Amino acid sequence: MTGGNRGIGRAIAEAFVANGDRVAVTTRSGGAPEGTLDVRCDITDPEAVEAAFATVEAAHGPVEVLVANAGVTHDTLLLRMSEDDWSSVIDTNLTGSFRLAKRASKGMLRLRRGRIVFISSVVGLLGSAGQVNYAASKAGLVGMARSIARELGSRSITANVVAPGFVETDMTGVLTDEQKAAIKAQVPLGRYAAPEEIASTVLWLTGDGASYVTGAVIPVDGGLGMGH
Repeated sequence: MTGGNRGIGRAIAEAFVANGDRVAVTTRSGGAPEGTLDVRCDITDPEAVEAAFATVEAAHGPVEVLVANAGVTHDTLLLRMSEDDWSSVIDTNLTGSFRLAKRASKGMLRLRRGRIVFISSVVGLLGSAGQVNYAASKAGLVGMARSIARELGSRSITANVVAPGFVETDMTGVLTDEQKAAIKAQVPLGRYAAPEEIASTVLWLTGDGASYVTGAVIPVDGGLGMGH
């Protein structure tokens, strides 16, 4: 999986380790959880992605489950959004996920099985002022997953999307108490998610219980995005 050194990604990696799986985690700067293979990779670099897969395959064999989680934000209003604000977010969140899925699917096609999970966001479904780039990248994952589901389904490869809402992580830790209260007021369950609640959904999607689930968008957002 990618981006597993903190927040949601770290919780997902730890859930797979606790499940007894062999787990490889890519990060840009290190710090993957204990019990995982820590691989450096910048997913905006196609050669780095290829090298990372070679390292993982040498250690663990073909990748059977891909969790594409790495993501960045460069928030600003549309009229202030630079070309770089747009392209850097799209290249990491959307194009990076494409590179990972394309490379992982090669091994999965040979195995005639595989699970691909993209980590999107409720923002990709609802939209968010100041996040035109981020929302577009996260919405794009839905179209990508559903196209992959149709293309590779005959080989027992599933592709699904998990769309978290607001989660207690470093990214939301910078919000003021006032902002946090305003967000919680919109959430039917009245609280943020714990990273572990996202992780358990990802784990379910990659397990035997979800073998007939593909092309799905699973919201884990406390009801915030209902109907989208």
